[in-house]
Parts: sequence; C-alpha cells; structure tokens
Amino acid sequence: MDKTPSTLYERLGGLSGLDETVKRFYERVLADPELAPFFEHTSMDKLRRMQAEFLASMLDGPVKYTGVALSHAHAGRGISLHHYRIFANHFLETLRSQGVDREDIEGVLDRMNLYADDIRSKTSASG
Repeated sequence: MDKTPSTLYERLGGLSGLDETVKRFYERVLADPELAPFFEHTSMDKLRRMQAEFLASMLDGPVKYTGVALSHAHAGRGISLHHYRIFANHFLETLRSQGVDREDIEGVLDRMNLYADDIRSKTSASG
C-alpha cells in the first residue's frame, strides 16, 4: 500500500511544515535590502501566520484562508514584477534548502504565480 502524500500541502509537511518554511522564507526576505522596506511597519507574527494559512489553502490543505484579498493587502505598496520575482526566488531557495523535490517546487511556484497580478502594482512602469 502506497502512503505517498497526495497533495503539495502534505508533501511540504502540512501546516507545521509550512510554518517552518514561512519562518525560514521571511528570514531571507527581511535580509534582502530590496524587499525588507516593504515590511517595516508590518506585524511579522501576523504575516507569517497569514502566509502559512494562505499557502496551506493554496496547496490543497484542509485550511481556509481567512485574510483579506491579496489585491487589497498589496494595493498601493509599489510592488513591481521585479520585486515579485525576487520574493518568489527567495521562496524557491527556501524550498530547495529544505530538500523539497524539484517537481514539487515547480508545482508550488506555478500556483504562486497565479496570484502575481494580485500582488504587484498594476501601475508599475518597471513591470
């Protein structure tokens, strides 16, 4: 009987695995001089909880995302496509450092990219 976890959520360790991923991920983000300013006035504890909840929901976990719409949360913040790519790359590197398999990393990034337009500023000249 094959017990291989069937969802990305399960393969990434469920909510406890995602909590750890999010913690490590934001350590990278906050150390990045281009991204850190976006989080200067942000409750990081709340953000980490909401991010883990969002990821759990996005990756077919049994968790419902209860936060505000991503487009509303990121509106007017000046997040360009360039910033989004840096952010996504930090997430990719975090998953790699945790030994997540390449196929699952691609699956996670494919799902994240579905939300890119909700996160980045629509008026950004740099993309």
